[in-house]
Amino acid sequence: MNSWLRSFVTVGAAVASTLAIVSFAGAATIGNCELTGTKGSVPIKPAIAGQLTVETNLPAPGWWNGDSPDAIKDGYEYCMAANIAYRAGLDKVKVVNVSFDALVAGQTKDFDLALAEISITPARKKVVNFSVPYFDSDIGVMIKKNESFKEGALKDMRVAVMRGTTGAAFVAEHLHPKQVKVFPDMGGMTTALMANQVDAIIHDTSIVLGAASQSSGALKVPDQYHTGESYGALYPKGSPNQEAFDKIIESLKKDGTLDKLAQKYLADAWGADPTKIPYIKP
Repeated sequence: MNSWLRSFVTVGAAVASTLAIVSFAGAATIGNCELTGTKGSVPIKPAIAGQLTVETNLPAPGWWNGDSPDAIKDGYEYCMAANIAYRAGLDKVKVVNVSFDALVAGQTKDFDLALAEISITPARKKVVNFSVPYFDSDIGVMIKKNESFKEGALKDMRVAVMRGTTGAAFVAEHLHPKQVKVFPDMGGMTTALMANQVDAIIHDTSIVLGAASQSSGALKVPDQYHTGESYGALYPKGSPNQEAFDKIIESLKKDGTLDKLAQKYLADAWGADPTKIPYIKP
């Protein structure tokens, strides 16, 4: 495994929910995901009997490969959820698509956990609970392929950020571009960039790399800012399953399952080594 990957894996009102239910049927796979460990080794009390209900925010290429829950068959977090369900002894996974800002504000309900590249922050901990960290990411700059980006250029640029994210907070606190446009999801930001409505997107390096890789070469990530962010699974406040889920996630880290998912669904999909992307100062 690449050295950068070893350091990375350590650890959008709500949108009308759409869902997909998939049965394990006793097999060692779900969708395109290989299941590891022992089924039922760490039982939980699910929000809805007989299934693991997982919230996320789409699109998220590499993490959830598909634009709607019923189209998703793999991806890092999808397969992570499948393995969590399997080790919890559940035979179904229900994927629910919600708005990111509602999710991190604790406004969604009736779910077991959320996996949506969510950075763990003190402010968010006031309304939701987080798992042990499972992935590290900084803040990247995404622009069109034929454009250039230099330190200090933001004062003359229109920047897209995603509502409720640490990227939006970082831009407001440290970067102060000419104009900031706020969007509910990654798809809206990418569309605006391609339509020349904004000049750059400032968002998690791990997410913009995925978006750039899906752009057929139209977009690139030339620089990033160091923030030391870590992603965690989000639990409803007072979840009875936090200890059990943390135990499963730790085991997925320890036995190499998350390493393999990152290598298969992120490293190969990105086509870029994040550590080779230059770090710049605000």
